[in-house]
Formats: sequence, structure tokens, C-alpha cells
Amino acid sequence: MPDAAAGPGPGLRCRGWRQEAILRLLENNLTIAEDPERLVVYAAHAKAARDHEALAGIVAALRELGEGETLVVQSGKPIAVLATGPRAPAVLLANGNLVGRWSTPEVFYDLERRGLIAWGGLTAGCWQYIGSQGVLQGTYETFAQVAREHFGATLRGRLVATAGLGGMGSAQPLAITSMLEGVSLIAEADPDKARGRGESGVVDLVCDEIDEALDAALRARDAGRALAVAVTVNAADLLDGLLARDVVPDVVTDLTAAHDLRSGYLPAGMSPAQAAALREGDPGKLETLALATLARHVRAMLALRARGAVVFDYGNNIRPHAAAAGVADALSIDIFTARYLRPLFSRGIGPFRWICLSGEDSDLDAIDDLCLELFAEVPRILNWIGLARAHVRRQGLPARIAWLGHGERARLALAVNAAVADGRLAAPVAFTRDHMDSGSMTHPNIITEAMPDGSDAISDWPLLDALLNTAAGADLVALHAGGGGYAGYSQSAGMTVVATGSADAAARLEAALNVDTAIGVLRHADAGCPEAREAASQHRLGLPASPAGRPGDPATPAPEPRS
Repeated sequence: MPDAAAGPGPGLRCRGWRQEAILRLLENNLTIAEDPERLVVYAAHAKAARDHEALAGIVAALRELGEGETLVVQSGKPIAVLATGPRAPAVLLANGNLVGRWSTPEVFYDLERRGLIAWGGLTAGCWQYIGSQGVLQGTYETFAQVAREHFGATLRGRLVATAGLGGMGSAQPLAITSMLEGVSLIAEADPDKARGRGESGVVDLVCDEIDEALDAALRARDAGRALAVAVTVNAADLLDGLLARDVVPDVVTDLTAAHDLRSGYLPAGMSPAQAAALREGDPGKLETLALATLARHVRAMLALRARGAVVFDYGNNIRPHAAAAGVADALSIDIFTARYLRPLFSRGIGPFRWICLSGEDSDLDAIDDLCLELFAEVPRILNWIGLARAHVRRQGLPARIAWLGHGERARLALAVNAAVADGRLAAPVAFTRDHMDSGSMTHPNIITEAMPDGSDAISDWPLLDALLNTAAGADLVALHAGGGGYAGYSQSAGMTVVATGSADAAARLEAALNVDTAIGVLRHADAGCPEAREAASQHRLGLPASPAGRPGDPATPAPEPRS
């Protein structure tokens, strides 16, 4: 395994900062991974590399990679270093992609068992993971919109019942309780994981019994006091327990690893160790038992919705699995993206992030200050930077996520590049984003569900996004498909571009960050989202005759003359 402690600092182990940046991000992924020995970064199954031999090959190739060369990685295994030219990416990756009719969990697991494929998750297999912070602002934005729409813009005095305290799920108590002042009651079937979150301060209280946890949560709710309570029970047992006790939370959702019935979601009454043994001995039985619990879990969500709770799917594929198990109304549960976040995605606003390669907190503080200066008139950004500074705990390299939109991302990145050049920052900075962004993911049960024109399943858009980022000179470009229980459900693209302080970096940053958000705005404009059409017109994106800017539309500026 690479020595993560050797990365931060001014010294280079590679032949340039572009390569060094990517190596440090790979090391950072493994530093904050859920199971680094198995190279699993998060979500019980998402890997940074196929195996340790492949990991060593990737590290060796990055150390020797020259300018004008590209490292090619196939499902976590290095394949070649090829001469590609001066503005080419340093790394191109493809993880978990299967031809349509073969894109099933059964085929994926068989190929994985034979060492031929690996699931990169979204940000694990392309080394862009920054810990629970990576989904924190999306979690905050979702629950903030829930609060605005249903509860007078606050979660104070409200009870949110959910589950999952893994790498992504642990963002829930931070957003619900620390930032929005609500009470979060969170089931976590792994007692060790729940107690670890208690020891680190992510949750305030860890209980082993539903009654104990519920009593504490209801006392806090009634007093209008923020509290995060973890209870070491299965999610289905918690929700059934609420129904039996006639307690209706204000909000119900879930962020367990329900996407993967073999490696993620635990059947009721089974410990993690028992599940691990069954996974080795009889994985089919494990999946059957997990699916039965999951179906009960979703039926309880539907029952709580019928009693008045606001219920939504948080994008872990729980509804499609339940529908396959015979829960007829499973897909009638709202998906969080279409219900609460699509107006932001329509404007190219999504989970942008930066990682300070120096390892110095002072660099992160300086970039936060730059954000406050550059976007002094944008309350959305000012509010978030203040919340993040107050509540985000560092994991690995200093990093920040901020939902910036089209034009905003390139503006910040160019300012940071200038700060690297003149020495205000101690080392270069990597800019990247979640794959679940405006134009970089197709998942008909998550991000592209209920598109206005019915184009939910069309995956041209993330493919185009990857091609555009490659053409624009992003330093790393990745194409991922769903693996394990997600097989056949999604296609996504990832990108990373590094502010090294050079003129070349400025050109790459401006081009890549602008095309990356432009295709997101245009994807939503083409589907008929009104906010996207307005944004496309404002930024002069698309063709004059396209839905983004139709001739004769008074809101569409005349195209600038071509030189």
C-alpha cells in the first residue's frame, strides 16, 4: 500500500505536479477508506484498485509518467502508458462498464470473482473521495429544501428517522442536527460503526434499544433541542418499531448500503460477522435474506408516509430492489434529486470540491477566504462556507465541497491557480466533483428520474461529459458504470484538474470546468427544465435553434459574431 504520510509537503516523487497530485489523491482515498486492506473506499464494495498488485502498478506508473503521456486504467488495473500529446489527460480510467444485456449483478460478481473487473463506485475508483464531507452539502441542501418546503424553513422541533452511518451516511447527523438543528434518529446495524461515530462526535448518543433511543429523541424534539441519536438495530426493525409505537417521524429516508444486497445491506437479526461468513459460504442465501428485510423496510416507509411522514429515497437503489421483491408501490416514493435538487442541477450547480495537496489547513482557509471574497453577493455560497468551517471535521488531506455552478467553478479555480503561482498557497490544489452532478450521471432511479421529456435512461450525456473533459485537458477523466447491486442501473463520468500555478493549468482549468458544467445545463435544458433553459440563455450555451435558445425567444441574446 502506498505511504500516505509521504505525500503532503512540497517535495515531488513524480515527474510533475499533475502526476503527483493524482498520486496524492489515490493515497488520500486509501487513508480515509472504510477497509483499506481490501482497497474498499466506501459503500461496502467501491474499490480504489482491483487488487494490491494493480495498486502497486498504478503507483509505479504515476511516479514515472511524463508530460504528454497518459496512464490507462481498466477497472482498477493499469494497462499502458501511451504517448498522447501536450494537452491530454495524465490518467484515463474506465471502471465496471459492461455491455447492456450483460450488465447484471450475476455477471458482475462472476467477473469480479475471476479478477477481471472492479466497481469504482462514483469517486472511489478514480481517487476523488474526500470522506463523508463529499456528500455533506448535498445532504444539507436536500434537508434544507425539505425544511423550506414542509416545515417553515427549519428542522428545529422535527424528528428525522433514517439509517446508515457509513462513509456517506455519516453526513446525515451533521446536516440534520448540527447544521439544521433537527433531531436525527439513525439505525446502524453494525454496533462497532455506531460506537465509532459516537466516539468521534458525529452522533451525540448511541443506544442499543429502540425505546431508549426513541425516548431521548422525542424529549429533544419536544424541547426544540438538536440531537443526533444512533441506535444499533436494523433499519427495518427501527421503522417497524416506530409503527408499533404509533410514532410518526416528520421525515423518513435511508442511506444504508442498500444498493448491494451481497456486500452492503444486512438482513435483520444478522451481525456483520455472520453476514461475512454467509457471503463466503452461500451468497445467494444472503441476498435472499437481505432482500426480504429490505422489502419490509420499504413497506414500513410507505406505511409511515401514509400516516403523514415526508418520505424520500436518498439514492441507494432501495426502491428498485423493493419493487423487484414485490413491493408494488415502492417506486411511488419520491427520489431526492428530482424532488428537491433538480432546480440546482438545472443551473449547473452541484457537488464541486477541492483538495489541498500541501496537507496544510492554512491553504484550505485561504481558499475559503477566496470564496467569500469572490462570491460576496451569493448567499448560497457564503452561508455554506460558514457552516462548513464550523462543522466539518478534517478527513485526510484538507478538502472542501461547495455547490458552485456554471462559471463559478472556473472563476474560483483560476483565482486559486493564481494564488499557487504567487506563493499564497503552499502547494497545488486539485479540483474535482462527485459523479452525481448536473451532466455527468445517468441513473433512471436516482438523478435522471422523471426528466420532463422522458429521457431518464439515455446515457449519452455522461459519455459526452467525459469526452468533453478529455478534449478540454482535464488531468484525469473516468467513465464508471454500476457494479454489484448497481449493475445495469447507472453510467457516470468523473474529472479532476489540478491548479499547479502554470499557464497550462489555467487553460486546463478554464476549459474543463466550463465544459463540465455546460453539458449539465444543456442536458437539463434539452429535457425541458425551465431553470436550465434560462441558464443556457444567460450563459449563451448551445445552438440558437436548440431548446436552450430558440430563435425568436426574447430571453435569448443574439449570438456573438464569429471571428
